[in-house]
Amino acid sequence: MSGYGDLSEERMYGDGAEERTFAALPPAHGRGFAETWWGQAWLKALEDTALDGRQLKTGRRYAREGAVGAVSVRPGRITAVVRDRDGTSHRSDVVWQRLSEDDWDRFLGMAAERAGHIAALLDRDMPPHLVEDAATAGVELLPGIGDLEPECTCEAWDHCPHTAALCYQVARLLDQDPFVLLLMRGRGERALLADLEERSAAPRSTEPDVPAGVPAAEVFAARDIVPPLPGVPEVPAEAGAPPHLDTEAAPEPGVDPVALEFLAADAARRAREMLAEALAPDHELQPSTENLTQHQDAVRLAADCEDRRLTARLAAGSGRRPAELNLAVQAWRYGGAVALSVLEEEWTPGPEALARAKDALARAWQDEDRPVLRASGANRWTVVGGGAQLRLGRDGRWWPYRKERGAWVPAGPADPDPGAVLER
Repeated sequence: MSGYGDLSEERMYGDGAEERTFAALPPAHGRGFAETWWGQAWLKALEDTALDGRQLKTGRRYAREGAVGAVSVRPGRITAVVRDRDGTSHRSDVVWQRLSEDDWDRFLGMAAERAGHIAALLDRDMPPHLVEDAATAGVELLPGIGDLEPECTCEAWDHCPHTAALCYQVARLLDQDPFVLLLMRGRGERALLADLEERSAAPRSTEPDVPAGVPAAEVFAARDIVPPLPGVPEVPAEAGAPPHLDTEAAPEPGVDPVALEFLAADAARRAREMLAEALAPDHELQPSTENLTQHQDAVRLAADCEDRRLTARLAAGSGRRPAELNLAVQAWRYGGAVALSVLEEEWTPGPEALARAKDALARAWQDEDRPVLRASGANRWTVVGGGAQLRLGRDGRWWPYRKERGAWVPAGPADPDPGAVLER
């Protein structure tokens, strides 16, 4: 993919805030607006927020036609001038709340301890575990439903075609440079790296905190008093690191120290997530609904594994070829066990579900935009001559697939609107 970094200009203000302006991007004929998972998360927030799907379709058309001018990105806001087909221009803004100083302090503290996260960002990548670690620290990096607030001179009160077109173009920028997203959250690349460098240079105390003792006489005097229950413990800032098993002593036959370290780290991370959920104020005591099979859990583990030798063992253990496991991991990252079942299982909708699916397909496009679809299975419809496919999940949502090297490959998260899925 070609980058857009050479088309941007940077500006600094007196308060240290940064602004980047990107020249108008060329039309996007024949391609989607987001290829990375974080770019697709950005579009999902837009599509989940907008109330009128027709406005989004018009916005996608505007973006494809190159109707969006130069895009200005600064903390909390993106701005561009968008042209209607009759030549009328509108200033369009999308506002997204900046992270607080406390949020940034937690994020920087987490990132300073994990050099791999910053290395990935500098490589213009945003691995899922970076976002997961930030969320564990209480910082949401990606937008959710209702987070992207529109402002436009056309005076629409919801997302209009102009703000939608702006968001679709920004998804292309996010694909190339995740620092654009962090700038919207309040820190540009320079400021963020400077803060991290300052934290890394700060001396760390090696003295352990020793709690103050209690006089023995005081304890003895209170021997008959029932003490109050201790307060709710704090969730650790991060999961504990597993012990290093690569020692001078040879392991027992059949024992793989690297695999054990990986499983121990995974168990610690999941335990911390369960603790955080259990201590949440709105948590309700109920059994977990997640009950993965070994076949599914192998994919979950592979999604967080960067060691090719271990992923090869996971593929063999789950009865998959490496290429099949790669497809399963791609599906998992779009939607977990549900997305995996859509990839690997074909199911037959009942009469009512099939009628709802056909009605959704009939209403998804205007006549001039309607693709030619061919039923390719009980729950699958293929675009004739388009290299794209729609798959209906058991929950009524649609999943996009594209053909690569003769195989159907997951192409994004699910959506109730088949037209929106196919437009990505």
